[in-house]
Amino acid sequence: MDIRVLIRDEVLAQKAYAVEHAACPIKLDANENPLAIPEPLRERFAAMLASIPLNRYPEAGAPTLVGRFAKAFGVGEEQVILGNGSDELIQILCTAVARPGAEVMIPFPTFAMYRISALNAGCRVAMVPLDGEFDLDLAAMLARVATNPPALTYLASPNNPTGNCFRRERIETILDKFPGIVVVDEAYFHFSGKSLMPLLGRYPNLVILRTLSKVGLAAMRIGLLIGPPELVHELNKVRLPYNVNALSQAAAGFYLDHEDAFLKQAEEIRSLRGGLFPAMEAIPGIHPRPTDANFIFFSCDFDADRVYSELMERGILIKNFNTPGTMKNFMRVTVGTREENNRFIEALQAILS
Repeated sequence: MDIRVLIRDEVLAQKAYAVEHAACPIKLDANENPLAIPEPLRERFAAMLASIPLNRYPEAGAPTLVGRFAKAFGVGEEQVILGNGSDELIQILCTAVARPGAEVMIPFPTFAMYRISALNAGCRVAMVPLDGEFDLDLAAMLARVATNPPALTYLASPNNPTGNCFRRERIETILDKFPGIVVVDEAYFHFSGKSLMPLLGRYPNLVILRTLSKVGLAAMRIGLLIGPPELVHELNKVRLPYNVNALSQAAAGFYLDHEDAFLKQAEEIRSLRGGLFPAMEAIPGIHPRPTDANFIFFSCDFDADRVYSELMERGILIKNFNTPGTMKNFMRVTVGTREENNRFIEALQAILS
């Protein structure tokens, strides 16, 4: 049997999402929360998980959580879907719009799963480069929509890997001019404090994505989609019935019960970011870009591949984005604990000295 004859060309042509598996003691590559859940909460969390009957299916569609998050967001229950991480919700959106010839517009560089999910669903993909400041190139996007209106557009704000929020007026122009669904992925909202959630009632094509992965529950894979009721109704037909397992549902409820503790950690990470940025800026040849996220995107005047490899040799893993063009010699470092940040700065200084 020739597998290549059976698999679609779009799948054959792409590479799987790459995750570095190097065993580095300091892991600053995946934009995770570096802070552990406080010990008293960990004990309560463990007791709660131990009480879950593992022989039973979870709540299909997680209606209890849908209601709780809807109340927290100030929207109707019919506007919320929970997903197995935002990745599943991205996949659901792409699957739902994948008519023959449907196009998905993606400004880049950005989160890789938008493109991967769109191609896997059989959609055409229009990649539109960001401008020189890594903001939306509104003119290029409007030119594209005039000839090939997309069914779906993804805007990550703050954007990964660049860390900046796109200008709100540019996003609103896209919402106003684009006939299709516009998804604003606010995965890093807890570190920017900027949200388009208040615009849901104004723009019927606006969808918001949120996640609990960046605020301490990455292992549990909990994503949230908030959008117009008529769209959510259709997306629920694509969503698998038991898509969020019982342990993750319990973790999401635990987050809501103790949200203040998680938000306090997000505040601490913002403070740590405030210390890491100037420390990087003070190193000759290192150029960090302003960030609204829990990571810093930076370029260097040196060979980024060499810097990345030498950091790994010192037990520090970051993310290397070095490719020809606008990403040449760019890397991304997650904000770690104070000790991890100090070790990273010391290693970077040693490598470049």
